[in-house]
This record gives sequence, structure tokens and C-alpha cells, in this order.
Amino acid sequence: MYRNSRGAAAVAVLAYGVAVGTLQMTVMVPLLPLLQQRLGASLTSVSWTLTAGLLSGAVSIPLLSRLGDMYGRRAMSLVALALLVAGSVLSAVSETLTLVIVGRVLQGTAAPLLPLAIGLVREALPAPRLPTAIGVLSATIGVGSGGGMILAGLVDGDHRLVFWILAGLAASGFALVTAVVREDRRAARRQAGDRPDLLGAALVSTWLVCLLLAISKGAAWGWTSPPTLSLLAGAAVVAGTWVVTARRTASPLIEIPMLVHRGTVGATVASFLLGFALFAAIMTISAFAQETLGASVLQVGLYLLPTTVLMLAVSVLAGPLMRRFTASALVAGGATLVAVATLWPAVQRGGGLPLYGAATVLGLGIGLGYAALGTMAVEHVEPSKTAVAGGVNALVRVVGSSLAGAVGATVLSSAGPGWSFTLAATAALFAAVFAALYGNLSRKAETA
Repeated sequence: MYRNSRGAAAVAVLAYGVAVGTLQMTVMVPLLPLLQQRLGASLTSVSWTLTAGLLSGAVSIPLLSRLGDMYGRRAMSLVALALLVAGSVLSAVSETLTLVIVGRVLQGTAAPLLPLAIGLVREALPAPRLPTAIGVLSATIGVGSGGGMILAGLVDGDHRLVFWILAGLAASGFALVTAVVREDRRAARRQAGDRPDLLGAALVSTWLVCLLLAISKGAAWGWTSPPTLSLLAGAAVVAGTWVVTARRTASPLIEIPMLVHRGTVGATVASFLLGFALFAAIMTISAFAQETLGASVLQVGLYLLPTTVLMLAVSVLAGPLMRRFTASALVAGGATLVAVATLWPAVQRGGGLPLYGAATVLGLGIGLGYAALGTMAVEHVEPSKTAVAGGVNALVRVVGSSLAGAVGATVLSSAGPGWSFTLAATAALFAAVFAALYGNLSRKAETA
């Protein structure tokens, strides 16, 4: 893109790619009960079609972002879109749950499209136009998140057709990025001595898979059974190994100090908990609507439509609020709304009306919280660490979402939707408390 291309067209194309990449993260949520019936598997097993994509995204965000710095963000955006096409086709033609999960792993590599796109527009546009462009790109997360659930409903839960549509959308995104987006090759030139942290990616993947597999299968195997305890022990050992190697690596996949940096730790914890709360909430709404209210997949999408619309609207309109209130206060307020939204259907025993109310408040809370998290993550770090801090914040949000997929399925299958709603509310409430306390401590430190 750049001097010989129109910036607005490039932003629009990149926004389309980000929306398609986000679409695949939520499209599985209303399909889980149907896949459970069609593939003859348990809910905890089928939930891995959601968890695998989120987990793949958690690892690929720092890895492809790093490769983008080395070899060019445009090239890595095309790689992510190509893998999304390949994963969608594989999932569409697969007859077994295992192959569908493999396809979902490939689809999950589209998660880094947002940070890659932000990097591209940051180099392409003048400073006055940059906030608007980044706001548009960030707002497409809401479009993609809600659009995935609407798409599943429009095809009446036909998972094969869903994957074929995703393949077509990703292929068109690949073609548009190829035709419209350009990048200064000098800016994308690999720096001498740089190496991608492939060992870090393998270690992070391994300990997360061990942890999530133990959580999702613990109820069936027994929480004190040898397989469950072995997986938990393996997760702890591999995680410890990863921390040690990351501290000794020149360019680690994730900078460990940034996870506990006093300027980012508040946003890190709040982002993790809000990511968990959002996916736990939409999973539970979907399951409750289909299993208790007898809703179709399309009706599930309609129940969640207010969440989609309000996430987008609030994200776009959050700028003026951030000029009047601190980012931590907005995150705390948004998380409080999420807690209210998830407690509402837990205590109400009516029909669909409580779900519509919960979806409306959920959209307000997530839209507000997500819009302010980006600022909260970077406002207290030095400018040279802005990209790293933003990447860590995106990573922990996806990890929280991955954990929600495994934990939510376990709680739903063993305790029911009431407890699952309560779990989501608890996570949101902790996010609100932590953000508020962190914001207060930060203000005291600045005035001291």
C-alpha cells in the first residue's frame, strides 16, 4: 500500500480480512450442540472444535506478528488468509471430529490478522488519520464475532456449508489484499540475526493443550485419575521450561517481563478475564437457547444479535468517553455490565426475554471494555514497547477465550447453564474489581 495506493481502500480491504478472520472464532459456538449429535461425540470433545481454533490463534498471534516484523506484514497476512482457506476446506470435507479439529487449528491462524493490519496502516497513513483507521479495524472484531453466529444460523446449522462459505470469504480476502495492499519492502526487510522463536511456540502450545485437555476431560476421566494428573503435571513442567527459555532467548515469542510489567499487568489480567467471560457467556446462551428453549441455530443468532450490534456501536463511539474517563475506569464499568448480563439469565427463569436482555447488556459491556483495554494496555509503558504490550494483551484475551471453551463445556455438561452463567459473571466481576484497583494504584503512583 502505500504511496501509490489509496489508504482508504487499503483500510477497507484489511478490515474485511480482519472481519473474516474473527468470523471463524465464533461461528462454532451455536454449532456445538448440533455437531455433538451429528458426530456422536460428547460436548466436551466437540468443544475442541472451538477451543482448538482459539488455542491456535493464541500461539499464532505472537508468532505471525513476529514473522511479520521480519518478512513483511502483508506477506504474513496472505499466509494467514491462505491457511484459513485450507482449514475451512479441510473441515468442510472431513467426516471425523479429529479432522475437523485439525482444520480448526489451521483456521485459528487467522487471529493475527488484526495486529498485522494495524502494523500495515500505521506505516501507511499519516498520524492524524491513524486513530480512525485503527478504530475501524478494531470495530470489525464486533462485526466478525457476531457475524459468525449469524452465519451459522442463516445456513440452519449446516457446518459443512459454513466452512465452505468461510473458505470463499477468506479466498476473496486473499485476492483483495493481493490486489490492493502494498508494503514498503525496505520496512519489511529482515533484521540481521533475527530468528522466530519456534521453540517458544511449541512449548506454549504444549502446555496449553495439556492444561485444557485435563480440564475438558477431567470430569469424565476423574479429577484424580492418572491421565488427568499427568496432563496437569506435564502442563506445569512445560510451562516452567517455557518461562526459563523465554528469559534466555533474545527475541522470545512472548516477553515474560511484559506479562507482569506494572504498567500492563492490570490490562493483562482484565483482558484474560473478559475474554473468558465473553466466550463463557455466548456458549451458555447458545446451549441454553437450544437445549432448554428449543431454539434453532438461526434463533440463537438472533438472540445474540444485540451483542453484535452493540459491540460494534460502542467500540466506534468509545473515543469520546476515553477523553473524559480513564481507561481503567471504562474497563471496570464494562466488566461490571458483563457481570450483570451473565447473572441476569442465571436468576431469571423465563423464556427468551431474559436472553435478549442479557445479550443487550453483554454487548454494551464487552464493547466498552474491549475498546478501553487497548489503551489501558499501552498507556503506562514506554513508546518502544507499545507493540509488544498490545500483542501480549491480545494474546491473553485469546487464551482466556480458549480456557472458557474447555471450562464452559465441562460446567455445562456437569452442572448446567445456571452455574455456567455464574462462572462467567464471576470472571467479569473479578475483571471489574482488578481494573478498578489497578487504576486507583496507578493514579496514586503518578501523583506520588
